[in-house]
Amino acid sequence: MVRPSSRGAQAQCAHFSIFGGKKPESVKMEWQPDPAGLQQILQLLKESQSPDTETQRAVQQKLESLNQYPDFNNYLIYVLTKLKTEDEPTRSLSGLILKNNVKAHYTNFPAQVTDFVKKECLANIGDPSPLIRATIGILITTIASKGELQNWPELLPHLCSLLDSNDYNICEGAFGALQKVCEDSAELLDCDALNRPLNTMIPKFLQYFKHTSAKIRSHAIACVNQFIISRTQALMVHIDVFIENLFALANDEDPEVRKNVCRALVMLQEVRMDRLIPHMHNIVEYMLLRTQDGDETVALEACEFWLTLAEQPICKEVLSGYLDRVIPVLVNNTRYSEIDIILLKGDVEEDEQIPDREEDIRPRFHKAKTHTPSEEQDGQDSDDLDDDEALSDWNLRKCSAAALDVLANVFRDDLLPNLLPILKETLFHPDWEAKESGILVLGAIAEGCMNGMVQHLPDLVPFLIKSLSEKKALVRSITCWTLSRYAHWIVQQQHELYLKPLMTELLKRVLDTNKRVQEAACSAFATLEEEACTELVPYLGYILETLVYAFNKYQHKNLLILYDAIGTLADSVGNHLNKAEYINMLMPPLIAKWNSLRDEDKDLFPLLECLSSVATALQSGFLPYSEPVYQRCVNLVQQNLQQSMAALSQPDQFEPPDKDFMIVALDLLSGLAEGLNEQIEPLVSSSNILSLLFQCMQDKMPEVRQSSFALLGDLTKACFQHVKPCIADYMPILGANLNPEFVLLPFAADFMPILGANLNPEFISVCNNATWAIGEISIQMGADMQPYVALVLSQLVDIINRPGTPKTLLENTAITIGRLGYVCPQEVAPMLQQFIRPWCTSLRNIRDNEEKDSAFRGICSMIHVNPGGVVQDFIFFCDAVASWVNPKEDLKEMFFRILHGFKNQVGEENWRRFSDQFPLPLKERLSTQYGV
Repeated sequence: MVRPSSRGAQAQCAHFSIFGGKKPESVKMEWQPDPAGLQQILQLLKESQSPDTETQRAVQQKLESLNQYPDFNNYLIYVLTKLKTEDEPTRSLSGLILKNNVKAHYTNFPAQVTDFVKKECLANIGDPSPLIRATIGILITTIASKGELQNWPELLPHLCSLLDSNDYNICEGAFGALQKVCEDSAELLDCDALNRPLNTMIPKFLQYFKHTSAKIRSHAIACVNQFIISRTQALMVHIDVFIENLFALANDEDPEVRKNVCRALVMLQEVRMDRLIPHMHNIVEYMLLRTQDGDETVALEACEFWLTLAEQPICKEVLSGYLDRVIPVLVNNTRYSEIDIILLKGDVEEDEQIPDREEDIRPRFHKAKTHTPSEEQDGQDSDDLDDDEALSDWNLRKCSAAALDVLANVFRDDLLPNLLPILKETLFHPDWEAKESGILVLGAIAEGCMNGMVQHLPDLVPFLIKSLSEKKALVRSITCWTLSRYAHWIVQQQHELYLKPLMTELLKRVLDTNKRVQEAACSAFATLEEEACTELVPYLGYILETLVYAFNKYQHKNLLILYDAIGTLADSVGNHLNKAEYINMLMPPLIAKWNSLRDEDKDLFPLLECLSSVATALQSGFLPYSEPVYQRCVNLVQQNLQQSMAALSQPDQFEPPDKDFMIVALDLLSGLAEGLNEQIEPLVSSSNILSLLFQCMQDKMPEVRQSSFALLGDLTKACFQHVKPCIADYMPILGANLNPEFVLLPFAADFMPILGANLNPEFISVCNNATWAIGEISIQMGADMQPYVALVLSQLVDIINRPGTPKTLLENTAITIGRLGYVCPQEVAPMLQQFIRPWCTSLRNIRDNEEKDSAFRGICSMIHVNPGGVVQDFIFFCDAVASWVNPKEDLKEMFFRILHGFKNQVGEENWRRFSDQFPLPLKERLSTQYGV
């Protein structure tokens, strides 16, 4: 390629070709490429279409290096718009490379280049080629999304004026570009900064709903659809005309038009149901028809209608008379099509020896540890509607199954008279595709129709267990999922009837010769573990034998799911796993895998999660493996922090690290601390974990702080002698993280600004763990906690009184307030009246445990200091006391003294009138337990 011969030539490249050529005689002369340079770029574009990966990579590097020459992008737009004789894929590719350059380097474009690109886009939006028009439209919206709508004032008026062209290509190209701009910049189009262009654009779009071209009609609806959910005022003032026009297009011959009509009606349900209600009979009839549309993309959009309708209060009233017609359509749509089966390789029954392709393994994201008062961790949601992820993530089959699920939750058992006859036919159908769809439907309705299904389960569960041995792998895999949906009922019955046969067959499927079945069986078994918990203890040997055997059998993808199953088993059976025979079976393959993975391998995520659960369950049984595991976790945290600092100080040289490695390492350290308890002390004393923890607690990423506070709480319980010297440094950070709406560390603002959002779940979890850690520290500090009470108390009282605070956070906050009051009653008691009512209602529903015990001791101490603080809400205190099943004797004595003290103070008659307000169960419990 011809290059400038000197820095001087390069400096002039903003004015003329970087590839040689002569300087234009006039600055007004249009830019022209150097022929040799143009040919070389064309050659690169053609080479980049090579199927050879190495060639593609080399070309990509060359193209990227050309960005140092400002008018390189002139060449790209020139190829896209001017070289009409060149093949379309090459021209389009040139435009897509330019689009990527705009995304990455637009702020560095010289003004002359920017102007040339914009002018060429607008001049060629009507190119005869649909592919080129679409590429130019993509380029236009990419430029617009870079903040250029304000700096390109002629764009929207020009595109709108082109809609009136008699040239179809110009009209379609302009509409295509407008649709993309509407999709990418919807909010900006409805703001004052642009003088609200939608006020003229939307009425204009509505005019084109009746255009003779289906493509134009489709564009027009798609443009308007972008503004439904946001309730854009410019659309709302024309809402009746919009709906009228949609009805007029309901039976359009073009599938894209029908799809966009369906999409509009689905969204209108959410925002303007008032306008649809008068027409609901016709809309339901229409959606029934469209859900059976010959074009599956139309049917999928229509099927979304039933999902959205189920969320509306009028669903039952609207659909009651249609169930006999809607249900068969949805059931029929759950059948695999021939194309589905081909894509899923449904005819391949044995594939366990075929290695997984890395691109088929979905990225995994670690969920940071959250402390709950009942010591329960949220498990992964295993209720995804079947497992055909080899198809698109969302398809007609899944949507139909999901619609049956939500409708079952609306109509409950009223769904069954219309569904059971269909299920009877499909479940016993000779065609495996029909049977498979029946089993899927049976799983889909499990939650909503459980009461009505119970009478049928004694027959259906054995049928399903038998179906686990079906010849077709797709039947076996969906049966695993459906059985998991009924696991709650199964574990409540006599083990001999269903649980043991299910476990036997499901574990066989864990070792199936088909990878899809292995995956489904592993996931289903994890659900069964969560439901059965310690009921599985008698079968642990057999379970572990199977899961360990799977280690040597599974390919890469299913190995990651196997970790989940083992971790869930550990969570479910707890320290029952701590037996030498089980440890000797389970730990060698886990540690072998642990040793084989590099520190930067993302397979560490599920393995570390698994080991965290196993370490917690094994307790002292994990001790022989603890030192190398602990040290590697500390190293992972340290490396990650160092990489973060390097990326922060020298962003041009260092990439920011993937902080999931740090989060999973922190969570495994938490598991070790929880499992080993005081036995972790030598490991902590010989490491720098507490100084690392100080840095992690100030990280800008909420999940890092969340896991840091969980580890702090666990280390406080396990070896407080090492934590105590750091308390003065830790407490201000904990206090700064007690706002679940907006978490900002003022003293670290210059170091790492932390952004928040209103009641963001991330920050709720951070706040939750910080709250719990403060409670644990309080118990260990005792009266020495006094200097820190003022730092945290007002925030805790604010949280417990805030409407909408999640249950777990309320419970942890109440426990921490109680614990602060237990160790520093004089400091906390004056605020008793401000929190006693929500405190009592938050803790009345949690089970008896040590956390609840210390919290109630605290509230009793505070009442002793400030009895007047509880008087107005004494009924709530009585109710909270009655929630105890078996309090320790000295705590029970505290309750007795407070209750009788109050009764004696008000007198027998006043107490009688007061206690008459109690619900009967509360009155009887207090009388029986405390004699009041």
